[in-house]
Amino acid sequence: MTHVDDDQAVAVTRHWLERFVIGLNLCPFAAAPFRKDRIAYPVCDEVSLEGIYPVFLRTLETLVLSDPQKQETALLILTRGLSDFDDYLDGLSTLEQAVVDAGLDGVIQLASFHPDYCFDGVSHDDPANYSNRSPFPMFHLIREDGLEAALASYPQPESIPERNIQCLRDLGVSGIRDLLEKD
Repeated sequence: MTHVDDDQAVAVTRHWLERFVIGLNLCPFAAAPFRKDRIAYPVCDEVSLEGIYPVFLRTLETLVLSDPQKQETALLILTRGLSDFDDYLDGLSTLEQAVVDAGLDGVIQLASFHPDYCFDGVSHDDPANYSNRSPFPMFHLIREDGLEAALASYPQPESIPERNIQCLRDLGVSGIRDLLEKD
């Protein structure tokens, strides 16, 4: 994807969330914060992990200090950095350690999304990979207490990954691409 400005990055991300993640119910917990406008969408145009790291720390601090009724979660969108999936995974490991170093292990959890996401041991063209594929490399910062509450009220949350895999495989790559390209 060519470089986009912050507003475009947020618009593309919101469209992906609404049409794909919420539309296919890949994350049954995403609709409420999306509709209540409780998701923060900080955009980072830094290229290197060294530039991304302080933006991540600010995003982490902002989320932790914010009222969950106003900011429940955050998607840090990288418009230029970590476009290589292996570099992204290295960055994810570093940022997960930053959460631990900040004393927030068990408070904040990171979920990972990348345009080239590929689960270990799965073919790159397997539609199941789309459960973690996004328009840009992203780090999803999730409040663990909110996640625990959502999981407690959802019947059989352990079935979500299998259900998503089946849904995406049933759609196939061409069906997924058609869905994502619709306005």
